[in-house]
Amino acid sequence: MVVLEEEFQNISPEELKMELPERQPRFVVYSYKYVHEDGRMSYPLCFIFSSPVGCKPEQQMMYAGSKNRLVQTAELTKVFEIRTTDDLTEAWLQEKLSFFR
Repeated sequence: MVVLEEEFQNISPEELKMELPERQPRFVVYSYKYVHEDGRMSYPLCFIFSSPVGCKPEQQMMYAGSKNRLVQTAELTKVFEIRTTDDLTEAWLQEKLSFFR
């Protein structure tokens, strides 16, 4: 079972990073305003698995074991993983999304 812990409105990747625990895994579903090179805008729904180094192995296994089922059930296509909360930046997210043009 996945439980909604918190919901944020109009939060940047940098602000979101500050909300994530540094030593506990989390699933994040994030709608991001992406401006394409040609000026078009889209709002991709991104799934970010935060699996920090140093978290308890039991927690990491529980999250990792349920990740694929959650992604398939929610029909998410933009799936990313971070190993430290410092990785979650606007530049990182734009780089990841650029592969989906």
